[in-house]
Amino acid sequence: MRNVLRSVTVALAAAAFAMAVTGASAQKKDAPAADAGMGSWKLNADKSKFSPGPPPKNFTTRFEPAGGGVKVTMQGVAPDGKPINSGYTASYDGKDVPLTGSAVADSTALRRIDANTTERTDKKGGKVMQTLVRTVSKDGKTMTVTVKGVGAKGEKVNHVVVFDRL
Repeated sequence: MRNVLRSVTVALAAAAFAMAVTGASAQKKDAPAADAGMGSWKLNADKSKFSPGPPPKNFTTRFEPAGGGVKVTMQGVAPDGKPINSGYTASYDGKDVPLTGSAVADSTALRRIDANTTERTDKKGGKVMQTLVRTVSKDGKTMTVTVKGVGAKGEKVNHVVVFDRL
């Protein structure tokens, strides 16, 4: 159960990261911080696919502008009832920054792919654990995060996590 919880926690953290990156990527370099990905998002477990599962009982992610990057705060309740509290502050420069509250990773790095898509790379001790690609829909109402890699115990992770804007 701990492996599943850790995997879900990491997947959700990755999804949140991907959401933050996608929102920032829609922003022009000299534009104000407001963009499609900023704000609060709630997990839509019915539309998501967790492998391995099960999904968390609930999960929300908040993206806030932070300098030229983003501050991401993730909160929720894991399948076993334990709290999920994770977060980071990063720029879209591909440089590693601390990731707190994750059993899978201790650092993350963000990179913009296009206006609606960002990539997050989570590492533990410098080793890549998971890659999260976040895409915000054109209407800005849905965010989808694809998480691939390994969980805290080395299990293969392949999630498609869907969020609805709050």
